[in-house]
Amino acid sequence: MANENLDTLLTALQVEIDDELESNRWMGRPPQLTDSELVTLAVAQALLGFHSETRWLRYVNAHLASMFPYLPQQSGYSKRLGAALPLVKKAIRMLAADTDFWFDNHWIVDSTPVPCGMSRPAAKRSDLVGWAGYGYCASHSRFFWGLRLYLVCTPTGMPVLWALANPKLDEREVLQAMLDLDAALVADRPGLLLIADKGFASKEFENDLAMRGIELLRPSFKREKKRRGESLLKSVRQLIESVNDTLKGQLDLEQHGGRTAEGVLALAAALRRNHKTGQPVTRSLLTFDH
Repeated sequence: MANENLDTLLTALQVEIDDELESNRWMGRPPQLTDSELVTLAVAQALLGFHSETRWLRYVNAHLASMFPYLPQQSGYSKRLGAALPLVKKAIRMLAADTDFWFDNHWIVDSTPVPCGMSRPAAKRSDLVGWAGYGYCASHSRFFWGLRLYLVCTPTGMPVLWALANPKLDEREVLQAMLDLDAALVADRPGLLLIADKGFASKEFENDLAMRGIELLRPSFKREKKRRGESLLKSVRQLIESVNDTLKGQLDLEQHGGRTAEGVLALAAALRRNHKTGQPVTRSLLTFDH
């Protein structure tokens, strides 16, 4: 492979995931493409920006055959990848927890649209019907049909919690559900500060966070007094916008093809690799995307 940085990242990732699966080996004949190889392939696909799985597998055959000597057909690859979602989630958590960023008690939360279809027939016939829905994207001043990605990250951009939800759902309810599912994470971080935008404002929601031991930092409304720490909010809020820009610009979240989780995993893997190798800009993916 021409890019040694990407080669090193993929090799390390495959070994670590393989070690994590040591206690969960296949009974009987193992698959020709292991789960660790499958997830590593998905990370490489996200980092290199291949939207088409067919083109991606052709590229792997031509350029990465030494790392992945066996590849399934496109349909088999897609089915295996869909079934591997629990492993992808586990890998994201594993990589994030293996950095100093994981223990940061300042979290930033935001949501961003993940369009899943552009036509009326797609909204009627897609497998996502009943989960996806119509929402409004304020930054592009347009409606979309799909999901919203909710991302809770540290100031360095390391993903801590994430979820895909119907865009009609209340943002506060989605975040509360995320916190309920990972209550132990909050309990391990006394004095946790959650930085959010005005969409997460409500006295009831803020009281709920306080009961969890979380302080909410958000912009004040015109009718409110300036909130404590608000002067620092603008620069901090730009961090989550930068993370979303990385997911959409470099990891093709806008043209995800169903690979949203793999994009979050690619981000976590790159951040961790940059952290471990002492790179000056931990959130930069430039050394891996070509």
